[in-house]
Amino acid sequence: MGLDYYKILGVDKGATDDDLKKAYRKLAMKWHPDKNPNNKKEAENKFKQISGAGGAGSTFFSTGGDGPTVFRFNPRNADDIFAEFFGGGPDGHGMHTGGRAVKAPAIERKLPCSLEELYKGTTKKMKISREIADASGKTMPVEEILTIDVKPGWKKGTKITFPEKGNETPHTIPADLVFIIDEKPHPVFTRDGNDLVVTQKVPLAEALTGHTARLATLDGRILTVPISSVIHPGYEEVVRGEGMPVPKDPSRKGNLRIKFDIKFPARLSADQKSGVKRLLGQ
Repeated sequence: MGLDYYKILGVDKGATDDDLKKAYRKLAMKWHPDKNPNNKKEAENKFKQISGAGGAGSTFFSTGGDGPTVFRFNPRNADDIFAEFFGGGPDGHGMHTGGRAVKAPAIERKLPCSLEELYKGTTKKMKISREIADASGKTMPVEEILTIDVKPGWKKGTKITFPEKGNETPHTIPADLVFIIDEKPHPVFTRDGNDLVVTQKVPLAEALTGHTARLATLDGRILTVPISSVIHPGYEEVVRGEGMPVPKDPSRKGNLRIKFDIKFPARLSADQKSGVKRLLGQ
């Protein structure tokens, strides 16, 4: 027994040609597999029923107008339905010559994050406004809140993609909306891969005799680093495991690299110069 296409389209057998087309257009839009990524299998089954893809075409007899008329659906696949009802084809109006809708170029937006947020992770809510199309093809403005879970260790340039969250327009697949992590400048630390780098001033006397570096970490701890080595120009103290989390394994961290800006005295007296020479054995 054949399928009851009137029932599938939700119209009665006295429906006019326009009624059938409108119902078909509405359901084709609703159950197009590309618009149902979360229940694609169900959408494909519904779409096959709607399009009559399992047979050679579906014929409807309408008694509207001056007498019985025939309205035949015979689309070949999901993309052909859009081409048949919403235009397109070789004239280049938003379609490739094969009838496939063109996807709009991705929309990219920066997502500024502080170094603290990238260290600990955070959740950001982004409000967007876009145009969506109804079953008739008319567009209307809507607002949405997108949630972005920023993971510990993410770096500048990391991309978060929301598929097809751009404006919906006829003959065009909506653009992907892409947020790109942008790292805000930090007053204390700079980032080098998974390492954190900080520069501290140290008096010449402490550079020669010993220095204790103290600094607040990105998660609020006070770190004390005693340094007994002579701090010479270019010296770098490395504290392992106190850098940024490794994105693929946040339980691991890079290193903290402490650099030094040695403060030399502006002048020395003759006695001080003699004392320095004596102490340094020159």
